[in-house]
Amino acid sequence: MEKRRAARRRVLKTGYIVFGEKAPKLECTIRNISEMGALLQVSATEGIPSHFDVIIDGVRRRCGIVRKTDTRLAVAFK
Repeated sequence: MEKRRAARRRVLKTGYIVFGEKAPKLECTIRNISEMGALLQVSATEGIPSHFDVIIDGVRRRCGIVRKTDTRLAVAFK
């Protein structure tokens, strides 16, 4: 049963996780997206904070982790 408030559409895009202005960006793959959140795939989720910015299609958005596995982060946009 679908629990999301907005349906996500499957995509395969490159994005960037931003921890701070001077910190290097972490490349990620966007697996699905909606206006409420996205599923990000990374090489490893260890050490990624619970809140960060993500850049998708040149747009920077604040987000928080809702669920995570070893290589995927489900995030909700703030």
